[in-house]
Amino acid sequence: MPLTRITIRQFEAFLAIVDLHSIGAAAERLGLTSSAVSQLLADLETELGFRLFDRTTRRVDLSSAGQDFLSSAESVLRYVRAAAQSADDIRNRAAGIVRVGAPLVLAATALPAAIAEYARDKPKVVVRLCDTIVEQLVERVENGDVDLAIGPNRQTGARVRSDPAFASPWVMWCAPTHPLAGKRRLLWQHLRDVPVIATGRDHERAVEQMLADLPADARIIPVEVVDNVTTAFGIASQGLAITLSPAYVAPLARLFGLVMKRIVDPETIREVCVYRSTERALSPPADGFAEFIVPWLERWDRETQATGRGKRG
Repeated sequence: MPLTRITIRQFEAFLAIVDLHSIGAAAERLGLTSSAVSQLLADLETELGFRLFDRTTRRVDLSSAGQDFLSSAESVLRYVRAAAQSADDIRNRAAGIVRVGAPLVLAATALPAAIAEYARDKPKVVVRLCDTIVEQLVERVENGDVDLAIGPNRQTGARVRSDPAFASPWVMWCAPTHPLAGKRRLLWQHLRDVPVIATGRDHERAVEQMLADLPADARIIPVEVVDNVTTAFGIASQGLAITLSPAYVAPLARLFGLVMKRIVDPETIREVCVYRSTERALSPPADGFAEFIVPWLERWDRETQATGRGKRG
């Protein structure tokens, strides 16, 4: 029998009467009149097809059928209240799942710290990190694989918007024993006669683009391209080559004992952005995390660079 006319208010009235053994007391709890509660009960019994209570002049007690029905009614109301709480949490950005795509360095350094800080204020929001290579950041947002993507600036097109978070200068990383580690002022032409390792084709293209306007004697060509930045750092740590990257990789590079040197004339900058779809609205929890992460990343970069200034060679 479909119970399409049963309402949540009827269940609330039923359970209040069960708890208080009185229609009048139940009405007071619910903020209704006794006649309104009596009508809710009558409508529920009509829909169910059996009486829920045995009434006396002093008390209203569950009938045998009412006793059998009680646990089902309690379950319904419990789930409805849980759903209402969940809706409140989502609407208030307090609960839900946020999928964030990011490349290795940011996924291993900045974002775990950001997620931990966000969780202290929004413990029911689950932020899931999705490992994403730089070349696929925009595509994964377009396809809806992630709610947000965070990484170096890329061409987006009309379907994805990018919000700048911070700008990071390109720097050189080398072993402390490398001849370039001791230079007080490093120019691009100083890199021409040393092996340079690039990380990924995006990295290689970025190096080519930023050096395109330099004189021919200042341009450099990577001798090797590896897939992972950790591989490049490992090679550089042994003095076999140098590698180039934005300065924000510092927390990971320092684990390899590398020295950071800024390259000038010209100094080139790479921007880190937060990407989101222009065609799909973010869920409230994703929108809340997007609002949080842009200033957080800016602060993280500022603190990271301040820490690094005392550790440069």
